This record gives sequence, structure tokens and C-alpha cells, in this order.
Amino acid sequence: MKRGPVVAAGGAVVAGAVVLAVVVWPGGDGGPGDPPPSDGKSASSPSPSPARSYALSKAPATIPSVREHTAARGPGWRPAENGRVVVRDEDLADEGRLLAGELKLTYAGEDDPRQGDVELALTSGEGAGPESYTLTVKNRRVRIAAPAEAGVFYGTRTLKQEVGGDRTAPEGVVRDRPAKAQRGFMLDIARKHFDVGWIEDRIRELGDLKFNQLGLHFSDDQAFRIESDSHPEIVSTDHLTKAQVRRILKLAESRHITVVPEIDSPGHLGAVIRQHPALQLRDARGIATRGAVDISKPAAAEIVDDLLEEYGELFPGASWHLGADEYRALTVKDPEASYPQLAAAARERYGPDGRVQDLATGWLNDRADVMRSYDKKLKAWNDGFFRGGIAEAADDLEVAYWTGKEYGAREPVEYLRAGRKLVNYNDEYLYYVLGQPNTFRYPTGQRIYENWTPLILRGTRPVSKEYDDQILGGTFAVWCDLAGSQTQEQVAQGIRMPLRATVQKLWDPREPGLSWAGFVKLADETG
Repeated sequence: MKRGPVVAAGGAVVAGAVVLAVVVWPGGDGGPGDPPPSDGKSASSPSPSPARSYALSKAPATIPSVREHTAARGPGWRPAENGRVVVRDEDLADEGRLLAGELKLTYAGEDDPRQGDVELALTSGEGAGPESYTLTVKNRRVRIAAPAEAGVFYGTRTLKQEVGGDRTAPEGVVRDRPAKAQRGFMLDIARKHFDVGWIEDRIRELGDLKFNQLGLHFSDDQAFRIESDSHPEIVSTDHLTKAQVRRILKLAESRHITVVPEIDSPGHLGAVIRQHPALQLRDARGIATRGAVDISKPAAAEIVDDLLEEYGELFPGASWHLGADEYRALTVKDPEASYPQLAAAARERYGPDGRVQDLATGWLNDRADVMRSYDKKLKAWNDGFFRGGIAEAADDLEVAYWTGKEYGAREPVEYLRAGRKLVNYNDEYLYYVLGQPNTFRYPTGQRIYENWTPLILRGTRPVSKEYDDQILGGTFAVWCDLAGSQTQEQVAQGIRMPLRATVQKLWDPREPGLSWAGFVKLADETG
């Protein structure tokens, strides 16, 4: 240690004294004897004192939890008044501006990082997939690097949570990645109209939690909720305009969320049938079948394809949900006897052994062909897939597995053994059904957190781990069967902890490290 003139932290020259500059980082890991500086800057002591040492850092507490953290000694990082966000690639400008605004930092564009800054970078070969990232806190700087923009964005979400509630981002290196590629939230806007502002608030929430899909079920028996140019007559009074949809899509894109639309068919088309009653499916006695179109009539396919083509252009995302569930012609004991016109059409298309289920499978495949021209990855509900028929659902259709209660129910393992990819919508844990009709009960975050995993596709029993790679992810769904049972605000509050528990299990495959009470406390701290 030298003697002689020394410049102290405040800028004064202290001659003939031994001076140790002690850095006290706001919110750091200093001991109880460290006096807090009055101006938030470094402080100095006029008398000798031991060299400052830092405890080994602990892994950041975030939702979802990070997968890996390499501990280090140091003060960590917190946003400072003169802090900046800089980017190494202009493609990261949106992520940089968003983070700067959230942490009250200056966005400095493409500049060299300095002390107090956050640097965002795209690095080839960095991480283990497009949604992976590395977050380094060192020398009072933060560097977030990833192979793709989505990974950088998720790194900024981790940093935002780390410093939330006046906390400090711990020193060290986070290497993080999701366990499951699809982390979704589905919203039934057909049965209940949700304001565009409410949907946008959910997108911001989903983005901060690292969800990457928002499903919009916008057509059902009760209503059709998006403006239509091809068939304006079917649109309900309360609906989203296309301008509002584009707003939603723009916000979702900024949060790296894909909007997955669903026009369910050939069932759940009551809103279409009200304006086109000739398309109504009727049984042998002439009794109307609720919500179902008669798939033996070419006009039914024509109107649905008009809508698919219209919204295929409106929604640019890579995924589309075809529905295909609960076609009531296939919920009766003898579909061929109950619906002779469907049986006749099946025989005409598939030969003398053709059945109604083959005709329904043909409908699903035909609609899939329409959407393939829009370069979409396609999924359909599990009760739209049938065993033992002449026609088989296309191999590339993902199975959205939601229930085992359908007529002729098939265990998830049947699909998995056949090599199909599944997405977990398990109605036992992940269905928030307004009014709790039938046997549904509002799911709790605690039950998801403590008992559910992506391997539990039906009921409460998991499938074998050997099928883990075929389970692409999971989706938490809000269904509005009894729409007036809850307000928008009540829905938002009711799904708050279930959403957090769901994404925890989709992002990190390990047993959660926190108790449920600790997880709730963390959720309150991180927002």
C-alpha cells in the first residue's frame, strides 16, 4: 500500500495518509458494518480498514427459475442513473429500448459498454438453442448474449426480475434455456369478449414470464369475435377489429410471442350456422345438432375455407389450431344410423367400408391442406383423431391433448407410440373454466406447482419419460363457458399464480427449489 497523495472517492487529495477506497454497491452483499453512502456513490475511509470482500453470490431468484448459475464474488449490478443499454447488433434495438425504459436507463444504441451498462449481443454458437441465453454480471456491467433475438429478450426478462423490488442482480454467469419449446396461454374470446387493453396486459405478463404462445379461440357457438371481410354477417356485435388484432400482433411480436388462432370446426360453429341455417347438421329425425355443420355439404367447407384463408393472411405466426373437437355426430352410439347423409358421403369418398369418422378425418385433413399454403405448423384437439378408420389424420398434425372424457377416448400413450407429437392441455390441471360447469374446478397454482409436470397429459398419471421429447410443451387455457361468472379483472387475478406455476414447470424440468409459500412470496417481489 503506497503512502503519499491519494485521490479519495469524493475527489479530495489526502496527503500523507493511508486511504482505502471502499466501494459500497447499492443493494450489495456488504456486512452490517458497511455505512451506506449518502450520495449512492463510492465512499472512502480516512483510516486503515480491511480490504472489502464479497460473499460468493447466490443464484438469482426468478420465475421461472434459471437453469444454471456460476457463482462469483463481486458487488453485483443495479440500475444507476447514468446507466445505459447498448447493443452489438441493430436487430436488438427493440429489446434494448424496452429494457432501458423498464429500468429507467438510457438507450445508447451501438456503443462500447462502460461501467454500469447493460450490453446486448447476438453471438453465433452461444447457448443451446434460439431461446437460450447467457447473462454475465461482472465488473459492474451486465452482458446478455444469445444466438437469436428471443434468447436475448429472455435474458432481459431475467435481469428485470433480478433487480425488481430494489434487489441486486448477483455476480456470476447465468446460462439458461427452456425445457419445452411451446409455453402457451389460450384465451376463449368467443364466449366472452375481452377488451383489447386486457389482452395486451396479458401479453406483457406472458412475455415477462417467458411464455411464447398466445392462443385465441375466437369462433364458437356463442359468438364470432374478429372482424371479417369475407363473411361480415357472422361477426358478433362485441368483437375485435382487424386494426385491434394488428395491435395485439405487434405487441406480441415485441415480446417474442406467437399468436395461435383457432377457428374450431366442424363443431363449435353455432355463430356461423345462425346466419347460414342450411349448413346445420340434422339427424335422421330432422333434429338439429347443436353447433355442428353438415360436412356432407360442400357449402360448409366453402365458408370455413373462406374464413381460414382470410385469417391465415391476418395472422402471420407460424402456428394454427384447427380445432376438430366435439363433433357431435361422433358422440352418439351409432353415427351411421343417426346421420345417414354423413354415412352416404363417407361411402362415396372412401368406399363401402367408409364411416362417419373417416369423413370427419377427411374434413380435418382438407382444412389442414388449406392452411399449409400459409406455411403453418398445425394442431388439433385429441378428440379429432380417431383409431381404426380408413382415413388417418395427417402425420404432421400436433395433438393438443386436453381430455380423456371423449367418446372412444384414447390414452395419450396411443398417440405417442404412433410417433405423434403432443402438446399438454390437461384439463385436470390447466383448464380455467368460468363458472366451473360439469366437473371442472378452478385450477390452483399450488396444485400445478406441486403435482403437475408436462408428462402428466391426462388425469394425474404421467406417461413414461421415454416420451418426453415428443411432448412439445403445454398450454394453460381459459374457457368462458359461463361467461358472466367472472369479470375480466377476476380472471386476471385468478390465473396469476397458475400461469407462474405452469411456466415454471415448462421452463425448468427440475423439482422446484422453493416451497409453495416461497414461490408466492417471490411472485409478489418480482411482479
